[in-house]
Amino acid sequence: MQIGFSVENDGDVPHDKCGVVGVYSPNGDISKITFLALYALQHRGQESAGIAVGDGQNIKSHLGMGLVSQVFDESTLSNLNGYVSIGHTRYSTTGSSNIQNAQPCFSSNSGAEIALAHNGNVINALELRNELLGWGIKFRSSADSEVIAHLITNVPGENWQDRFSYVMRRLQGAFSLTLITKDSLIAARDNLGVRPLCVGTIDNGYVVASETCALDHVGAKFLRDIKPGEVILIDKTGLSTIYQQPLTNRVAHCVFEHIYIARPDSVIDNQLVYKSRMAMGRELAIEHQVDADLVISVPDSATAAAVGYAQKSGIPY
Repeated sequence: MQIGFSVENDGDVPHDKCGVVGVYSPNGDISKITFLALYALQHRGQESAGIAVGDGQNIKSHLGMGLVSQVFDESTLSNLNGYVSIGHTRYSTTGSSNIQNAQPCFSSNSGAEIALAHNGNVINALELRNELLGWGIKFRSSADSEVIAHLITNVPGENWQDRFSYVMRRLQGAFSLTLITKDSLIAARDNLGVRPLCVGTIDNGYVVASETCALDHVGAKFLRDIKPGEVILIDKTGLSTIYQQPLTNRVAHCVFEHIYIARPDSVIDNQLVYKSRMAMGRELAIEHQVDADLVISVPDSATAAAVGYAQKSGIPY
């Protein structure tokens, strides 16, 4: 018997598939909203998880190794009171898997205190790290995410718009960021839009997340994708764009999101991921015909592609 396979495999592809969340909700139970949104993004990373919350005066946090459901319980969530928060679940590609590299990461300087969550890889992180070390900055982790956090708080600028105008021109590579101050939420996406990031509305507030499935999980209404090169600020005045890299026709959305990383019920680039995978399976059947008895998906993320291949080829799934 011959069997045709539709296979997806991590292999040694250098990608970072962390999940990031940001919530601004003056009226909601913010720690539980963040937990549920993060839980919906568990597929993006299983090594560590963390949540940081701002209450207008301070930033509190809880981080741990393991799954979201293992790191948080009712007791830990009840201690995270506030109205602005971020969350992170990690799959490491830069920096080893230990608690020092768990996120959110933190940085403060000259009254600018932030907690930051990052999905992606900054390819000039070593250069920037050495530059910051020359400024006297001390690091507690080996992750490129801490480089971003310290860069944001230590660059010159009278406000967040000035700071990000500098930071967005210095960072190279892939980054989707959510970060909080004591009273506001900021989200940013790299100039090429490599990693996905979207924003939705919930009960007079906002939710930012790597994928729309997280919005669905907490009852938030999808508003829009954050544009490549855009930085948004959410505070008591609402949502505003504080920086936008001049838009060009050059974007570089990661195809691996549609192939493997994203949850099939998420919508990325206005396309349901499940439909994308089915379409790729159908195209595979056109380009690579095989004399087989069965089509089998390996692993579950390949199911939609296998179904598409089976439908187009006529080989039973």
